[in-house]
Amino acid sequence: MQENMLRIAVQSKGRLYEDTMNLLSEADIKISASKRTLLVHSTNFPLEVLYLRDDDIPQSVASGVADIGVVGENEFVERHEDAAIIQHLGFSKCRLSLAIPKSVNYPGIEWFNGKKIATSYPYILNRFLEENDIKAEIHVITGSVEISPGIGLADGIFDIVSSGSTLISNNLSEVEVVMKSDAVLIGNKHLSDEKKKILADMLFRIEAVRNAEDKKYVRMNAPKARLHEIIDVLPGLKSPTVIPLADEEWCSVHTVLDQKRFWEIIGKLKELGAQGILVTPIEKMIL
Repeated sequence: MQENMLRIAVQSKGRLYEDTMNLLSEADIKISASKRTLLVHSTNFPLEVLYLRDDDIPQSVASGVADIGVVGENEFVERHEDAAIIQHLGFSKCRLSLAIPKSVNYPGIEWFNGKKIATSYPYILNRFLEENDIKAEIHVITGSVEISPGIGLADGIFDIVSSGSTLISNNLSEVEVVMKSDAVLIGNKHLSDEKKKILADMLFRIEAVRNAEDKKYVRMNAPKARLHEIIDVLPGLKSPTVIPLADEEWCSVHTVLDQKRFWEIIGKLKELGAQGILVTPIEKMIL
């Protein structure tokens, strides 16, 4: 591995792969997707991408085969490798939950005493059961965990839940959420100073992309007589920009709005006389 090159381990396929590559692209780190091999170099940034199975990423980072990696927090915790979480990335969200057949009247977590639970995450499950003083048999399987109760292999399951549709289709009910997870950027604990500098540059770019998420840049013409009222309803990062117009009774106001309150605020602005409201998406935002 080159000292002036940072190596990132990325899942070789699936939603996490797509989300990770989109993030790198938005950070203007170009990775060729035409001929994907095991190891691909960026054409404009000192980064090389190592494509691996998701469950191999924590070990590859801990051992130094890769410097950093993107993996689900659930997978990172399950493997309990000696690496560090650098940053939560906020995508590929899911949860690890206990589920049982819908026909069962669930009284509480004590129901699992003496039961058999099928899972691909024995470490996290065992830790949870010990914390709650539950004595259950853990049956480790890979693949379609959710079919286990239906074929008599287990009384319940412990598995990833995203939308919950898989549980519904297998007549299962989610009864205990054990862990919430999203994608995390993990790193080797012994990076050189040179690689730490490259990582810092990469994190700066990622932060700029994430700051822009769900944000809109808004420009409007506002009557000066109601300018203070308009500014009062704008939850901008700091103070909005106010620019004079040829008509002395009007000015132009520029600000950034969060998507969550966008329509609520736009409605108030219109009531206060704002006109010509122009809304554009934000690609990157550096605070």
